[in-house]
Amino acid sequence: MTTPLTAASAAPVVLDINDLVISIGRRADAHRIIDGVSLQVRHGETLCVVGESGSGKSVTSLTTMGLLPKKVLAPTRGTITLAGEDLLNAGDRRLRQLRATTMAMIFQEPMTALNPVVPVGRQIDEVLRTHTSLDARARRERILAMMEQVRLPDVARIFKSYPHQLSGGQRQRIMIAMALVLEPKLLIADEPTTALDVTTQKQILSLIRDLQRDHGTAVLFITHDMGVVAEIADRVVVMRKGKVVETGALDAILRAPTMDYTRNLLASVPSLIPRTARPASSEPVVLETNSLGKIYRTRSMFGEAREVAAAKDVTLTLRKGRTLGIVGESGSGKSTVARCIVRLIDPTSGEVRLAGQDISTLSRPALRPHRKRIQIVFQDPYRSLNPRVTVGETIAEGPVNYGVPHATAIKRAGELLELVDLPADAISRYPHQFSGGQRQRIAIARALALDPDVLVADEAVSALDVSVQAQVLDLLDEIQTRLGIALLFITHDLRVAAQICDEVVVMQHGRVVEQGAAGEILTNPQQAYTRQLLEAAPGRHWDFANFRPVHGFAQDATFSPGN
Repeated sequence: MTTPLTAASAAPVVLDINDLVISIGRRADAHRIIDGVSLQVRHGETLCVVGESGSGKSVTSLTTMGLLPKKVLAPTRGTITLAGEDLLNAGDRRLRQLRATTMAMIFQEPMTALNPVVPVGRQIDEVLRTHTSLDARARRERILAMMEQVRLPDVARIFKSYPHQLSGGQRQRIMIAMALVLEPKLLIADEPTTALDVTTQKQILSLIRDLQRDHGTAVLFITHDMGVVAEIADRVVVMRKGKVVETGALDAILRAPTMDYTRNLLASVPSLIPRTARPASSEPVVLETNSLGKIYRTRSMFGEAREVAAAKDVTLTLRKGRTLGIVGESGSGKSTVARCIVRLIDPTSGEVRLAGQDISTLSRPALRPHRKRIQIVFQDPYRSLNPRVTVGETIAEGPVNYGVPHATAIKRAGELLELVDLPADAISRYPHQFSGGQRQRIAIARALALDPDVLVADEAVSALDVSVQAQVLDLLDEIQTRLGIALLFITHDLRVAAQICDEVVVMQHGRVVEQGAAGEILTNPQQAYTRQLLEAAPGRHWDFANFRPVHGFAQDATFSPGN
């Protein structure tokens, strides 16, 4: 019998990239962003390209699509061939013809890739109007059929919906439908599941695999998540600093990586096995909520009132020096609870007690003295830092607002930058001069500037690649040990929760369904929903750090490459 990998290796090559060099400008001595990259993707095959941020993964895909920024980056050597056609020498008109018909791309963030003022059905329709001669009725029928194929519910309603009216998973399904509606030979997926919760992520990965099986599409899948790679890849290309450092079949890369860089990437993947439990704490309670609730009330243009309970009867306790994780799918109420606790939004009911003081009903002026005791680190460090203000002034702003002399605040900013392992000269630089992981360190330093009792981290590592993620988690653990700060950690990634949390609260539809010690919840869950979250975690059957499968098998038979 022919194995899936053998069958794939005998299939025709759809995409062939050979000795590709991308430089800043066209000068012979120009800095190379991509340096001699070669790879092939065959019919019906999924090739995963992995590496840290800045490794050149996305630049390679954008070059293939002909989407490099003009006069900034330019191919200076090599070839890219799609189904036998030279892409680097194709004109703009020809590239526009090839997009959607022969090659298509799914971008990481569908909310920015979709037009916010056009219904999603019309956006898919634009692809058909541009590339086919179908009439309006035939186009609509094909779009609705494609939307059903990507498992969207109530397709007639969604066809007329705007992007903001859909969930993250539904928006990503729209992007997949748009990419595949003309059945291209090559699908490029650039981090399509990074911002999704584990159950939605599993659905999207399964969907891509099923559609690939049905259409024979070649898939170039770009990701930094080795767990995702373990679920979907046939072969793997590992990139670093614009070069390919290792290529091989999935099993060979996971079991016997030859390069230290690949080994380090695998070792950085957080394990679902919880860390060794810390002794129960007798430290004082610094944060607690009692029956916390938040109801959003909206009214349509026709006067119809609607209520959505984003959080209901949430009760939790956090002690000094401990980490409490809140986990659940998108829409479970995690971030709503975090924002109510920090009072970025006002709770509808219940209490938020900070060191024994109920702050849930305080007015803004009365709340001000308490704000310094609880600080928050947001998910996206690119948007949470002011690009026009130096790092030092950003960190010093909070203390200055509370009466600390400017010189003292700047000195403290320098000490905090040292605490988060950033160089001394960072104090006079601007956010755009730092990587994503470094910006998140700056955001942590800013949150610590007011010496808070509680630090809230709202998906603070979900957008970071695994090696940087591991560094930030180690940093938070070190800071907690040194300062005794309490940490409320919001995440959809149960692997991250297993490595940092002492206690875990599991939320679904705004309610707490299970809570307790992290080791107990993550190894012996009592609720079906918690078990469902654990079963959806990508790469859950691999012990990446030790290059072996867990319990003697690598993945579900129903979800393995080639099935």
